[in-house]
Amino acid sequence: MDIALPIITLIVGLVGGFFIGVYYLRKQMEKMQSDPQMLQKMAKQMGYNLNGKQMQKAQQMMKNQPPVPKRGQNRKGN
Repeated sequence: MDIALPIITLIVGLVGGFFIGVYYLRKQMEKMQSDPQMLQKMAKQMGYNLNGKQMQKAQQMMKNQPPVPKRGQNRKGN
């Protein structure tokens, strides 16, 4: 029993952390679609310097992407 409790706690923490991370990343991506400054900042962190035309194209590409399906759904909406 002395070994089981820390292992179970570790597993629960890892699973919980994963789902919290996925939720946070999804929210950040949604914000980025509508905030050009945030998109510019991400591009600079990746080593790209986008001009106005490239920025508009990147925003358009993000808006045209289909939304990420929620858990339990496939891409067709079933």
